[in-house]
Amino acid sequence: MKVIYNAHLQDISQVPATASGWLDGEGIFETIKTVGNRAFSLDRHIARAHRSAHELGIEIPDAKQISQSVVDLFAVVPQGLGMLRISFDNESNWLAVHMPYTEQSKTCDVRIHPQPVVGDIHKRFPYTHRIDILEQARLSGFDDAITINPEGNICEGSVTNLIGYIDGVWVTPPTSDCVLPGIIREILIENKLVAVESISAERVSQITSAFFISSLRLSHAISSIESRPLHLSHAFGEEIASLAHKYSVG
Repeated sequence: MKVIYNAHLQDISQVPATASGWLDGEGIFETIKTVGNRAFSLDRHIARAHRSAHELGIEIPDAKQISQSVVDLFAVVPQGLGMLRISFDNESNWLAVHMPYTEQSKTCDVRIHPQPVVGDIHKRFPYTHRIDILEQARLSGFDDAITINPEGNICEGSVTNLIGYIDGVWVTPPTSDCVLPGIIREILIENKLVAVESISAERVSQITSAFFISSLRLSHAISSIESRPLHLSHAFGEEIASLAHKYSVG
């Protein structure tokens, strides 16, 4: 598989990365859905990476170099429906991979993760601690999990942001609850479709409808929490997807 490593096209076997496209070491990353070799909200993702890099003291290329490298990568590794991952390590190396992606077609039955989870406003790797939450949920017979922070507030999903319908309003937790400032989340807030407020764990029973949202899944309907059925808000899910494409690929 061809990848971009430090702005140069190389085979993945020749760079310090796993076969699944994870850069070695530690750093930050962005994962982005692509359709017809066009990346969803690439500028927003690059801007978020620059904000995190500045706050964490990581040196990364300017937006122009990253964007041009993505174009070069798409020319060599095209995907009809794909996943672009761009990662930047603490040693000023960076990697871009473009891999096939399969849409999530099934709704999501979720549990509450049993241990408090300290979230992060930066999208960091290695990402194994978040994947472990997902795998533990699946081993327990669920599709995913909702995490609760040490203060007792809902945080997010294992690898996604969360929005819930409570008392007639769609809400999502604030970044002050250690929630990643996701791009889809940002767009929904900008368009006044979702309010921002802390959601205590005691209010989980008040959620009547919910979605996991991310730049890869866009909107993924949650059908139950701890086996309690939720209303499936198909129309709102379609509105989220439509809005996401307005800012991106369609």
